[in-house]
Parts: sequence; C-alpha cells; structure tokens
Amino acid sequence: MPEALEVSMVASMAGELDGGRLVRTRPFRAPHHSASMPALVGGGMRARPGEVSLAHLGVLFLDELPEFQRGVLDSLRQPLETGTVMVARAAAHVSYPARVQLVAAMNPCRCGHLGDAAQACSRAPKCAADYQSRLSGPLLDRIDLHVDVPAVSAADLTLPPPAETSAIVAARVAAARAIQTARYAGHAARTNAEADGKLLEAAATPDEAGRKLLAQAAEALRLSARGYHRVLRVARTLADLAGAEQVLRIHVAEALSYRRRAPTN
Repeated sequence: MPEALEVSMVASMAGELDGGRLVRTRPFRAPHHSASMPALVGGGMRARPGEVSLAHLGVLFLDELPEFQRGVLDSLRQPLETGTVMVARAAAHVSYPARVQLVAAMNPCRCGHLGDAAQACSRAPKCAADYQSRLSGPLLDRIDLHVDVPAVSAADLTLPPPAETSAIVAARVAAARAIQTARYAGHAARTNAEADGKLLEAAATPDEAGRKLLAQAAEALRLSARGYHRVLRVARTLADLAGAEQVLRIHVAEALSYRRRAPTN
C-alpha cells in the first residue's frame, strides 16, 4: 500500500491518475529516443514530473540508448544515484521521487552487424567504439548489469522452450524480494539497490575468498567507488536469489562478470 500511494501521487501530479483510483501495478515507461530533457527528468512551465519519476518503483526502458541526446541521458545520472530528481524553475523548486529500474537496449554499432563479418560495415570494429562512445562513462558506471545478447537466427526460433519458465523465475525473484523486505525492516532502504554505507557493508560483506577476489578485481578493472559498491549490491542480490545467507566468492565473480568492458578496437 505505501508503494501504491507513492506511485499514485506522482501520477496525480502529472494528471495521469485514472478516475482518482490508486495505481496498483508497477509503472512501465518507454519514452522515444527523441525525448527532451524536460520530458525525461521533468520540467516545463508547471515543473511537471518527467518519465524517470513517472516510472518510480517501476521500470524505465530506454530503447536505442545511444540515439538519445547525450545531455538528456546524462541528466539521469543524479536521479539514478539518489532516487530523486530536483526540478528547478524560477517560480518553483520541486523534488520528485525517481527510484527506478533502468533497462536499456542498444545495438553494438550503428549498422547492428558488428559480430557478422558478412554483413558488418566497412568501418568495423571502429564503428562500435565510435557508436558506444556516445554514452558517457559516468552513466554506464551507474548501470549494474551489461549483458551481450547475440542475434536470434531463424534456426533459434525452432528450438524447444527453455526448461525454466517465467513463472519459475518470478517465484525465485519474489522469494528474494521477501528476504530483502525482512532484512531491511525498520530501515529506510527497501531493497539491496537502496542499501548504502554501513547498512550495505553489514548485509553484503563477502566471505574471505570473495573479499580477495573483489579487491583484486577493483585494482585490475579500476573500479570506481560507485562501481565497487554496485558490485556488492549485485552480489548480495545473487546470493538472495540462490537462497544463500552470506555473499560467497561465486556471487562476487558473477557480479563482476556483468561490469562493462570497453569495446575491442
């Protein structure tokens, strides 16, 4: 109920509350890549909430990520870090909640065929570096999971369905959420994503092998302080999904595997 009230209040401020009824489903927002900065983070004459606030406690999906204007994307850095966005205008300064799960998708390069020598453009692989450089490092540092998804072939479409269904995955996620709800009862944080400082250290400190691996990786990958703590949060979540009480080396290793790698030139 408290989360439904938060989401409903933002929707009401934007004039999107249907019949005055509470919003009881998590929001999903997918703005087009032509969206302006006020549309994404809020603004305008009446300092309305933007897409990042309308997606509060839900999903903000940005397709074709490098096609957004770089300044527009970088305006998300502060909301992604703090979970709030400040809309400042001459007549008003308004703070809106913006605790979102950011999901973004992009091609590896402009032509989209980087991994296929038969179809890739003549500038490959330099085109990939140029295309991906449209995204700033600080923004990418705030994205916890970087997953390469290979192209789906016609033969793939004939394969049998996966053994693990969406319902099974959903049940495991719900169980992990329940663990986090119990863990952070009485704290301002509700999930691992919101835990910080001593609270994160208490919840996500790895075992000895995990600490050694994280220390080595932090030096080798030149992790920022932000990146270091984000690895801890992901590792804690992986442990929750596995039903493990403590973060182990295997969870740290998997979390590190999701950190961004620079494109190969």
